[in-house]
Amino acid sequence: MSAGSVGRHMPPVITLDDLAAMIAEDPHGHRYEISPEGALSVVPPPDSEHAAIASRLLVWLAMAGWPAEQILQVAGIRIAGPNGEGARIPDLTLWSKPQPRGVWLALTDLLLVIEIVSPGSEAIDEMVKRHEYAAAGIPRYWLVDRDPALTVTQHQLGRSGEYGVATKMPLAWLLNTAPADHLD
Repeated sequence: MSAGSVGRHMPPVITLDDLAAMIAEDPHGHRYEISPEGALSVVPPPDSEHAAIASRLLVWLAMAGWPAEQILQVAGIRIAGPNGEGARIPDLTLWSKPQPRGVWLALTDLLLVIEIVSPGSEAIDEMVKRHEYAAAGIPRYWLVDRDPALTVTQHQLGRSGEYGVATKMPLAWLLNTAPADHLD
């Protein structure tokens, strides 16, 4: 299936298998995600700054002792919704134990989701995904803005089922702390 044929042969209801096939067939490296309500979004491939931020965070977690099998880049996660399952592909995820091989992972052992804002994704990352991740019960959601300081906003799930902002700090400051300071 070519990229042009994806649009012409879009199924009336997109399953997670359909989504995986669309990602596999995309020659340009787009990420395809679907909200729990069934809204499809196409995310362009990340730029080099985006990749460097993700690498810096991954190395920071690994240097603190997290096994590579528990720090996953662009791993798909299942998000339950009212009409079935949605699927998101966070930039970085941290797990309490290694995950089984799969395209769309269950949220059972998920400790942290990190999204790095890309041009055009601000509203989805700051509002939509924050709400979806909180509703799914993901304990922590960090958002890295692409401002000059690369501000990291750390959200923590509260008793109300909504995220509260635990702290905000420049990425350089965060990387000079221990991950355990933020994950207890």
